[in-house]
Amino acid sequence: MHAVHGSRALSIARNHVVSPSTRRAFASAASTPDSEVAAARAYCSNLIRHYDSPSFTLQTFIPPHARDAYLAIRAFNIDVSRIADATSNPTVGAMRMQFWRDAVTKALAGTPPKEPVAVLLAAAAEALDARTDGKAKLSKNWFLRVINTREQYLGNRPYPTLESLESYAENTYSTLMYLTLSALPMASITADHVASHIGKATGIAAVLRGLPLIAFPPPANHHSNQDSLGGSLGAARQGAVLLPLNVMAEVGVKEEEVFRNGSSAPGLRDAIFTVATRANDHLITAREMLKNLRAGSDIGHDFEHADEEEHQYSAQQLTAGTQSQLQDIERAFGALMPAVSTGMWLEKLQKVDFDVFDPNLMRTDWKLPWRAYWAFRGKKL
Repeated sequence: MHAVHGSRALSIARNHVVSPSTRRAFASAASTPDSEVAAARAYCSNLIRHYDSPSFTLQTFIPPHARDAYLAIRAFNIDVSRIADATSNPTVGAMRMQFWRDAVTKALAGTPPKEPVAVLLAAAAEALDARTDGKAKLSKNWFLRVINTREQYLGNRPYPTLESLESYAENTYSTLMYLTLSALPMASITADHVASHIGKATGIAAVLRGLPLIAFPPPANHHSNQDSLGGSLGAARQGAVLLPLNVMAEVGVKEEEVFRNGSSAPGLRDAIFTVATRANDHLITAREMLKNLRAGSDIGHDFEHADEEEHQYSAQQLTAGTQSQLQDIERAFGALMPAVSTGMWLEKLQKVDFDVFDPNLMRTDWKLPWRAYWAFRGKKL
């Protein structure tokens, strides 16, 4: 397979598997801030373990001082993505999205609502501020970008083109990675550039992983401890084939044929191959950037999102030499580890000849901890 370069990630499962007792434990936690934060941390960790198992595994590689931020960011992503599962009414969905806009705004201002993710986010933001004397922060605009992008796709709206899918992945998965980098903190144009490609790969792969569950939504009480790489299933139980429309047209895939024949639908594997190839292209680009830096060369191309408002770098960072850029990447490597889990899933997809309905693709990969350890140790994406 050529370089394999993510649907609305994350809501593979239907209902929150975090038990009511866990919620009650949070609500009844002792009034001391440490106790409340500890309850929020446990809640977020349990949420990620059930809905985003790769992120739960990869938290090991996030420095301890940034781990609360990582857990809050990933748990936020899960809860926002699951709004589509819980609502069939667009107005209600929009109201819940607004709740998260308000919750993030209040959390980053130090006055979170009594909601576990918001409580942990507020604690992480406060710790980052104290650790850096106010020089680093978690960008509210990046959180809002994730919310706004997910809101656009509440009704399983199709992606017109492969490029629009890339844009979706950039505004969700890549943005989550920017937030994680800022929690370290790491303000590096090179680290952001690598993260952008990894995030796009992960987001595109998310579409593919979620395709069977979106086309054939499980019962309303379906649970899963798989990762968050699925798409929003939609409470209306109406199936959809969320592949880019231009790709489907090019290879002759028809939605009704997928509903009728599943993986045997004419052209489906060709479409999956095309989308998967774009995801792998992004991973290969990230690896080549790292290889170039280690060879003392330029990374090879400009960062297309460098001029966006939230990407702010010092003059020193913008003129940093290759050795300095490489040091930034290696210091931030824990935040880039989604490249490992995404690459492994794409390898599995290739092994089953791009049959996205193969049940092996939905299973937790027991090799991930081992592969991740060696990737982190060798600083190889």
